[in-house]
Amino acid sequence: MGESLASKHCVPCHGGVPRLTAEETSGLLAQLEGWRVVEGHHLSKEYKFKNFADALAFVNRVGRVAESEGHHPDIEFGWGYARVRVYTHAIDGLSESDFILAARIDAA
Repeated sequence: MGESLASKHCVPCHGGVPRLTAEETSGLLAQLEGWRVVEGHHLSKEYKFKNFADALAFVNRVGRVAESEGHHPDIEFGWGYARVRVYTHAIDGLSESDFILAARIDAA
C-alpha cells in the first residue's frame, strides 16, 4: 500500500489540470472516513460537538491545517456542529489535494 493521504501535502493548483474522474475519486474516497463526494464537485463532511466552544476549537484547528497546506476549505459552523466543504477552486472540481486536505483535517 502507498503513502497515506494524511502523510502527503497539498500541491498548489493554478488551473490547467484535469478534475479527477469518478473512478479516481472513488479510490481516494475509500481512504477517508465519513466524507462524501457531492455531485462530483466537492467533498463534504459534518462534525458534531458538545457545544459551541468545541466547534470553534475544531474550526481553528482546521484553519491552521488549511494555512499550513495553502489549501482552504469552506467551513460553516455553529452550536454543536461544523460542516466542511473542500474542492479546488482553480479547476472548480476535485483534485488529489482535496482528499489530502480532508485526511489532514481528520488527523488534526
